[in-house]
Amino acid sequence: MRTLLVYPLFPPTFWSYNKILELVDRQVLLPPLGLITVAAILPQTWDFKLVDRNIRPVTEAEWDWAELVIFSAMIVQKQDLLDQIREAKRRGKSVAVGGPYPTSVPDEVAVANPDFMILDEGEITLPMFIDALEKGETQGVFRTLEKPDVSETPVPRYDLLELDAYDSMSVQFSRGCPFQCEFCDIIVLYGRKPRTKTPEQLLAELDCLYELGWRRSVFMVDDNFIGNKRNVRLLLQALKVWQADHQYPFRFNTEASIDLAADTDLMDLMVDCNFDAVFLGIETPDEDSLSMTKKFQNTRSSLTESVDKIIDAGLRPMAGFIIGFDGEKKDASSRIVKFVEEAAIPTAMFGMLQALPNTALWHRLEKEGRLRVNSRQDINQSTLMNFVPTRPITDIAQEYIEAFWQLYDPEVFLDRTYRCFLKLGAPKCQPPAKFPSWVDLRALGIIIWRQGIKRKTRWKFWHHLFSVMRHNPGVWEAYLTVCAHNEHFLEYRQIVRDEIEAQLREWKRQEALSPVAVTSEVA
Repeated sequence: MRTLLVYPLFPPTFWSYNKILELVDRQVLLPPLGLITVAAILPQTWDFKLVDRNIRPVTEAEWDWAELVIFSAMIVQKQDLLDQIREAKRRGKSVAVGGPYPTSVPDEVAVANPDFMILDEGEITLPMFIDALEKGETQGVFRTLEKPDVSETPVPRYDLLELDAYDSMSVQFSRGCPFQCEFCDIIVLYGRKPRTKTPEQLLAELDCLYELGWRRSVFMVDDNFIGNKRNVRLLLQALKVWQADHQYPFRFNTEASIDLAADTDLMDLMVDCNFDAVFLGIETPDEDSLSMTKKFQNTRSSLTESVDKIIDAGLRPMAGFIIGFDGEKKDASSRIVKFVEEAAIPTAMFGMLQALPNTALWHRLEKEGRLRVNSRQDINQSTLMNFVPTRPITDIAQEYIEAFWQLYDPEVFLDRTYRCFLKLGAPKCQPPAKFPSWVDLRALGIIIWRQGIKRKTRWKFWHHLFSVMRHNPGVWEAYLTVCAHNEHFLEYRQIVRDEIEAQLREWKRQEALSPVAVTSEVA
């Protein structure tokens, strides 16, 4: 079976990093791990080609070659997914779709008329699909309530990727999260009992990447890396040896709950394995909002002290924040900005609360009649809330715009990053020294020109850089890399402002025409 795997386009998002990727001559931050895992589960007697449309379009030759076209997508990729399904059908191809978005709202994807919908987790539903093909079936929907044993998942087909186009690689150790945050769809998709691969499995994946010549960063895509702490310790103990034996070819980063800060030994193990950053779902410093959304794990200790412990351990914090919780008091965004500054978190992903399909929040708001008619819009950091909040949406939107603008002011960002790196624990791993490439030197020159000469940040740039080199010399290269990140955020904050203001004008127009229309329950 000649099988073409197609990954749809992403619109500009917080994580696009387009301006940063341009500096280092790469096109995409992360690869489509789901699709290359699908390719590994399907019969290996099939022929595969993969096209990531974030790198390039599908060629005419690839369309002609394909007998079966398989798509996978997240909600943010909605529009291009539907467009590409229709294009494949127009060309007379057999089409199968899967992934988080089709699994969450299959009825939305069904309007594009795919032949097969392979939903939920592929370790179970892909064999059902294969069986249907062998029986000669030409359409079907495959679902399961079971959660597969991921210790049986094969090594993803990394060989199908255009490796040079990506800045980082992805691996997955676990699925699921033990917590019960009302707004989160991870527990809906993957359950609350974290399931993990074996250390041997994960190391086999790293062996594959190593043999393919990969020597850059690797992102552990687990939604909560420490969801099963016992198994994570076993992995890290084995990974520590593997990294040392291979002279630390990879830098790792991941996502974890804030209770990571309470486990010093675990953080030390992560740093020993060359983890250098972790994304934390902090959401808000307002305890009432955290309790309202059932994120109780963030109320058990001081959030600022927790972030400090993580920084001291040698892990650079990235964090997610949300505005728009029920019962939220005025100026919530100002409290978030104040917290980000006090905690010295360089990268703060900020968004308005969205009700994701089939989450506890979605069902509650649907019951209360608060979902907006167009509530299944694209969900992004530049989209307005898809439900009616308990305080005026105009206030929330204006606070959001102002806070996003302030967080990524060039001088504010430099100062915050500087404070973080002054106290960041020094790395313990020492990969062999290597001469920087021409691409790296060119990127460095561009950053020095823009931030150290051209802009008004010039004095802060040089002061902070020399101070970091003097007081914490082990982190100066990582510091410069994070300084470069604001090249993306400077552009993206303008996108956020423009798009939110446009949507807000439309909201006001609809409300003026029909107040009921913007508050009625979704059909």
